[in-house]
This record gives sequence, structure tokens and C-alpha cells, in this order.
Amino acid sequence: MKLTFPHLGNASFAAKAIFDGLNIDYVIPPLSNKKALQIGAYYSPEEMCLPFKIILGNYIQSIESGADTVLITGSCGPCRFGEYCELHMNILKKLGYNVDFIVIDYPKDIGIKELLNRISKISSESPINTKDKFKTLYYANKVVTLMDRIEQKTRYLAGYEINKGECKLLLHKCKSDAFECNSPQEMVQLLKKYEGAVDNIKIDKNKNPLKIAIIGEIYTILEPFSNLYIEDKLMDYGVSTKRYLYPSWWVKDAALTPLKLNSLSIKNASRKYLPYYIGGFGRECVGEAVLSQKQGLHGAIQIFPVGCMPEIVSKSILPSISKDKDFPIMSLIVDEMTGEAGFVTRIEAFLDLLERRKDYVLYGG
Repeated sequence: MKLTFPHLGNASFAAKAIFDGLNIDYVIPPLSNKKALQIGAYYSPEEMCLPFKIILGNYIQSIESGADTVLITGSCGPCRFGEYCELHMNILKKLGYNVDFIVIDYPKDIGIKELLNRISKISSESPINTKDKFKTLYYANKVVTLMDRIEQKTRYLAGYEINKGECKLLLHKCKSDAFECNSPQEMVQLLKKYEGAVDNIKIDKNKNPLKIAIIGEIYTILEPFSNLYIEDKLMDYGVSTKRYLYPSWWVKDAALTPLKLNSLSIKNASRKYLPYYIGGFGRECVGEAVLSQKQGLHGAIQIFPVGCMPEIVSKSILPSISKDKDFPIMSLIVDEMTGEAGFVTRIEAFLDLLERRKDYVLYGG
């Protein structure tokens, strides 16, 4: 067995830590890129969304590098993501690839026995003892928590940094070095060192940068290639950004879902505008917009792929939040045809609007 997995932001570091710790052979696909998108778009049904196409490209690039088993999380909720694995299986089979899929889904959807059966397909390939397997899972969770925390801090501190570009450089160096680690313990130690470096970044607390929330569909806000590296662009503009959804958040949310204790603050914030679960992360998007205004951010940017029904519903609600709360929100819709020039123009226009509003309030206009 040679495992592979699709990229999903910092989740890739956790996956690498697990497979290194379990001593299981694996292939990490190249970071999502134009070639992966071109491959995925070519073989995907036309109406499928951008994440489906990039993930398919990830798979094919990994398979061509020797991978024979795909690991992916599942979903039986009202979102097309729940059909990804079946559709990907059919497409890869038609292309002549003999690949096994291991889908990790919620126990309430497939049953605890079936979940354990699927996990055992992976763990049985590991030569280490049970105690060390649990240690590996602990370290993998530590890895993704630390990486998410480092990213969260650097994205926010970019608006306050004295040496322009320091936060972005440190974040990218951290991720590059983490991929070079050979064990989860080594990765944890590296990330702790980088977290200390982030805490020592020189900042000017007297600055008053724009603060923007990044909200929307989880894949297109976690996977930077899919959103044309919008958070990096905002760092270059000296903007502080806040994102609520991270892989470590998803793990915690999934663990608390059976107890109905997941995302309580987001649910409470969305109750007035969208009290029901509509699939995907539509309710989270609405709740995050409300929370962002309460927390004093200057605006929010919603990002989602063409045809994403939960986010289309959210998009129709966001103008009401914007009007009620006097809180600017811009929606950006992405697919394989999205041009960077027009994308950047819209972002810059939105920043200009927020800057003028901020100055108006600051100087009592």
C-alpha cells in the first residue's frame, strides 16, 4: 500500500506526520497548481465545482508517482462533497487507474464498526505497536494545531509588523521546513521553535491596519491555490486577516458534533439570519460574518466556488447582515476560469472602500 491524500491547507502536515509516525509508505501530491487544475478540469464533469477538479488533479499526479490508495474524509450531508469519492472512483477507473479508496466518515453515518474497519486498513500496514500508534495521532493533532496557530498569528500580525514582509516570509519558511521533517516529533519541535519566532516579531501596536475576515466554503478558503493566494496578497497590502475555519477547528468540530456542542458561538451568531443547517459551511459563513462585525473587524470577504449551493444561500443572506450591521462584505466566486487581474482589482477596490470608511470614522467625518 502506498497512500496519498488531497491537499487541504495545513491538513497535509497532519497527514504527513501520521504516515511518518506509522512508518507507512505514502506520496504527497505536488502543492495544488495549474497543472493539477488542468488535469482535473479536463476529466471532470463540466458542472462540478472547483475543489472537485483540483482534488482529482492531486490524485492523478500522486498515482503517476506510485500511489495506489487514496485517503479522504467523507460527508453524507447535503453537499456534493459527499459524492466526491464515488465520482472520483468512477473517473479514475475509466482512466485505467486501479486505485483503492479509504473514506473516513462520521460514525453516525457509517457506523462505528465500519469506521474502525476502514481505519484498520491503514493501521494494519504499520509495523509499530498500538501504544506508539496512539502517540502518533497525538503528535499529528499537535502538529496541525501548532501550524494553524502559527498561520493565524502571522496573518493577523502582518498588519502590525515593522519589517514589511517578515510575517509572510516566516510563515512560508515554516511550511517549507515542516515538509522536510521525517517524524511527527521532529515536526512538533520545529513548529514550537517557529511559534516562538512569531511571538518575537517586531510590531507597532500604534498602527491601525485594516482587519478583514475571510469566510466562505471551507476548501476555497483553506487551499490557497484555489483562492489565488488571497491571504498572501492581503499580507502584502499590510492587512490583518482573520479566518475562523482551520483543519484543527474542523477536528474539534467533528469531535463535538455527536454531543451537539460544536461551533456554539457561530450557531448563536447565525441564529437570526440562518438558524438551520443547510449543508457545507453555509451556516458557519453567516455566523462568522456576524461575529466579525461584533469583534470590530472592518469587513469580510466571502469566497466560494461556482455552483456551491450552501454558499449561494449564504451569499443571498449576507447583504441583510451588511445592511443591518453597517458591515461591508464582498463575495468572490472562483472557478478554473477566474482571472487574477480582475480578482486583484476587486480586492483593491474593496480595500479602498474600507480604508475610506475607517478614515471617515477615525477623523469624525
